[in-house]
Amino acid sequence: MNLTSLFFHTLETTLPVFAMVFIGLGLRRAGWIDAAFINTASALVFKATLPTLVFLSIVQADLESAFNPALLGYYLVATLGSFLLAWQWARWRVAREDRGVYVQGAFRGNCGIVGLALAANLYGDYGLSAGGILLGAVIISYNALSVVVLTTYQPGKQANWRSILHDILRNPLILAVLAAIPVAWSGVTLPNWIETSGQYFASLTMPLALLCIGGTLSLHAIRSDSRVAFSASVMKMAVLPALATTGAWLAGFEGQELGLMFLFFASPTAAASFVMVKALGGNDRLAANIVALTTLLASITVTAGIFILRVTVGA
Repeated sequence: MNLTSLFFHTLETTLPVFAMVFIGLGLRRAGWIDAAFINTASALVFKATLPTLVFLSIVQADLESAFNPALLGYYLVATLGSFLLAWQWARWRVAREDRGVYVQGAFRGNCGIVGLALAANLYGDYGLSAGGILLGAVIISYNALSVVVLTTYQPGKQANWRSILHDILRNPLILAVLAAIPVAWSGVTLPNWIETSGQYFASLTMPLALLCIGGTLSLHAIRSDSRVAFSASVMKMAVLPALATTGAWLAGFEGQELGLMFLFFASPTAAASFVMVKALGGNDRLAANIVALTTLLASITVTAGIFILRVTVGA
């Protein structure tokens, strides 16, 4: 396959995901979907359809290939390294009151929706099952580190670790992973009608989730923001994914494992970062702009990253 064919094949993998995001943006601007629809659909995805998708993908997977302690360990170490690097840069270049928002926006990716959708498009069942297991580590590390950096720069705010731990343990995605692994190890086969019904229900996840991401984008907000949002977006979409993926390659990861980690590290900033900033009284406009900018940039940076990986290491 020549470079031109390889590039267009890469576009065929990434464009369907980002096309759904931009369709969501268009539907919101046309008034065909509104805030009530987005809130309801987002809750349905988070509480029901996405956990079902993760559960089924793990149950149907070959756990010997999907469950990889080395992959989980590297991801946690690289996430911590990305967090510390973003924090150090923020201490040097960002006003104190915005440092927590900057750091969270620069390291916390939307792996549960965009990362998983891209993994499924690129690697099929392996992407869903291995990505679903990886989400457990993602949820725990992202929530804990975000609270640490945000409370550091918000006067009078303290982290309630008991509440955070409670929320993590009740997270539907964590529960889905914990429920699926013993079922998969046991070799129990689900009845066909349950599996088929579950697949119908789970198939709602990606279209609804991606439409909701597009529906929440605000182009007006992006136009009115400062260089801080752009700096955090470049850190999130270019600098940290390049460093983390290069580190993974040097550590010996290759093929689907390397590609999966790139997709998770290169995912745009999670919308949950805006929610957490708002709850702690931080600069929620900056948080929203980082989410919007990284989502728009992702269609370019993720496509370019996958193409480079395919050309250089065949991932």
